Amino acid sequence: MTERIAIVTGAGTGIGRASSLALLEAGWRVVLNGRRAPLLEETRQLAGPHAASARVLPADVTNPDDVARLFRDTVAEFGRVDLLFNNAGMLSSGVPFEDLSYDDWRQLVDANLNAAFLCSREAFRVMKAQSPQGGRIINNGSISATAPRPNSAPYTSTKHAITGLTKSLALDGRRLNIACGQIDIGNAETEMTARVKQGALQARGDVQPEPTMDVDNVARSVVHMASLPLDANVLFMTVLATSMPFVGRG
Repeated sequence: MTERIAIVTGAGTGIGRASSLALLEAGWRVVLNGRRAPLLEETRQLAGPHAASARVLPADVTNPDDVARLFRDTVAEFGRVDLLFNNAGMLSSGVPFEDLSYDDWRQLVDANLNAAFLCSREAFRVMKAQSPQGGRIINNGSISATAPRPNSAPYTSTKHAITGLTKSLALDGRRLNIACGQIDIGNAETEMTARVKQGALQARGDVQPEPTMDVDNVARSVVHMASLPLDANVLFMTVLATSMPFVGRG
């Protein structure tokens, strides 16, 4: 096949935007998904000479009907889906666990876990039916799944669940030629993580600034994972700022 079709959720900012631009530069046709059409259009314009290969399709990926429409419209225009990057998500509010509201908990579960389920289910259905059969799903996980920050129970729980989803999809996708992998990211410099440069709460209770890395390092890693043949898979990749307090607890 000469054309490869990708859907990137949360493509209007941060990791989703950087990864979409990197995929476009690598020759992919990319469906830019998010809730806010103006931000998606900004991403498309930033693609410069590759903008013609990008398609803006706003949708709320926590809504089953919106997700079905997203994939239906993509197949109607491009004929298939070769890659889904489940990137959309949000961070915890940072309140102490005992003060966490059920609405806040549910919002994180919808954005970080249920959206990935809904999109992956549609991807499986499309990739199963298309010819040639198969494709790839990349889930945006987090190092927080195994090393949580203080006051991050909803975020940590959803990212731990994403790891389980990744393993299950990697197993269940074998019979359909669908590969699934996960990228766990630590302190990529985006709008969502800007606060860690100013100071992040540490496990011992103090606040200290943390190093970050250029988000393009993540984007290039996503392109590498996406570009492998379907008989090879990066099941888990960790990309993080070298000196951030993670390995060895500091």
